[in-house]
Amino acid sequence: MKFLKLYRIHIAWTLAVIATAGSLSFSKVFGFIPCELCWYQRILMYPLVIILGVGIFNIDIKILKKFVLPFTFLGLLVSLYHTLEQKIAWLGNITPCTQGVPCSIDYLNWFNFITIPMLAFVVFLLISILMLVKE
Repeated sequence: MKFLKLYRIHIAWTLAVIATAGSLSFSKVFGFIPCELCWYQRILMYPLVIILGVGIFNIDIKILKKFVLPFTFLGLLVSLYHTLEQKIAWLGNITPCTQGVPCSIDYLNWFNFITIPMLAFVVFLLISILMLVKE
């Protein structure tokens, strides 16, 4: 537990970097075209790389929480909705995706339940937990 408290910002930053690199490789390397909800998740994930990176050098966790948690909580909501939309058929009818790729498309479906939005949800959740760990 001491390791987690000491290196939680580093771990959160690493998770954000992996998520960012993963989303870029999905679109640039594998050719997956992101839907509108995917873009919202990217908009909420990418700044975390910079914010947490700066936070590694200027470790005032109270200030860092104020910048990180709004991104992660909004990201949790968007990715949860996106995951549910992919898994529950009737939610596809009320989607914000109006142009391009439908938000219900599953480019990745490991073990018939792990999708890209679910991966984003897990990363947003882990970063939130890391920021909320007591000193």
